[in-house]
Amino acid sequence: MWYFAWILGVGLASTAAILNGMWFEAREAAAADAAD
Repeated sequence: MWYFAWILGVGLASTAAILNGMWFEAREAAAADAAD
C-alpha cells in the first residue's frame, strides 16, 4: 500500500502549495489596497 501513502503525500503537498500561493496573493492584494 505504498501507493496510498505516496498519493496522500502528493495531495497534501499540492494542497499546501496551492494554499501558500493563495495566501501570498491575498497578502499582496491587501498590501496594495493599504498603499492606496
